[in-house]
Amino acid sequence: MSESNNPFIRGYRNLRTIRTLLITYEDDSPPVWRTLHPTQAHLPDDQVAQFPCLVGKDFALITEGQEVPEELEAQSQADGIVRSVVYAIEGEDFDGRRGLVGDTYSEEAAREVIRRLSFETGIYSRCWEVSSAHITEESGHYLAERADIDTPEAFLFIAFRIPYSPAVGVKLLTTPWTDENLMQAEGITAGQLRQEHLSRGMPEDLAHVLALAGQADVRILILDADAPVLPGLPLAGP
Repeated sequence: MSESNNPFIRGYRNLRTIRTLLITYEDDSPPVWRTLHPTQAHLPDDQVAQFPCLVGKDFALITEGQEVPEELEAQSQADGIVRSVVYAIEGEDFDGRRGLVGDTYSEEAAREVIRRLSFETGIYSRCWEVSSAHITEESGHYLAERADIDTPEAFLFIAFRIPYSPAVGVKLLTTPWTDENLMQAEGITAGQLRQEHLSRGMPEDLAHVLALAGQADVRILILDADAPVLPGLPLAGP
């Protein structure tokens, strides 16, 4: 199932911090961004910022107070000065492309941004409330019945009623419902889980909605006639 067509997918994945250097030249050439060569990755910021450096195609080497091997010096293209150390925060979009989320000026600040942006199962719960118009009346009755009886463990969800409301909620278990996570946790694929739902009589439109929500690591899904529709998620037929 393609994540690019999943309206439940939000945010970035695999957030990481990259220490980058803003480097200028003595002439009026435009500044460039580089990362420290791995051999100098251990240097603290105060031994990098405002220090002269050698600039290579995809790296920089601090020269003051550091020994630079001749082979690396030969790969360098120019001399420069590190004007600033910036911690770039990158993340992956739903299609796997990496994009810049933001910049900070310390590693500690970057880690804090990542902590705030990361939704860790068991710490933050993703709760969605969407219109029940996304499922058929048959699916609504199916969920209501499941809320009143024990749900088979193999379903990996628990349906529940909302008191004094016609809305029905679903708590999804062992999310995200991706092949990688489900194989590790349950020994099944996402396709096998969906087939389990269908073989036990779940309407296909409901199986599709739950599969999308599970793939996106949704933990609580509430279906309510008074809730807004979710753009990109098809409405059920009459």
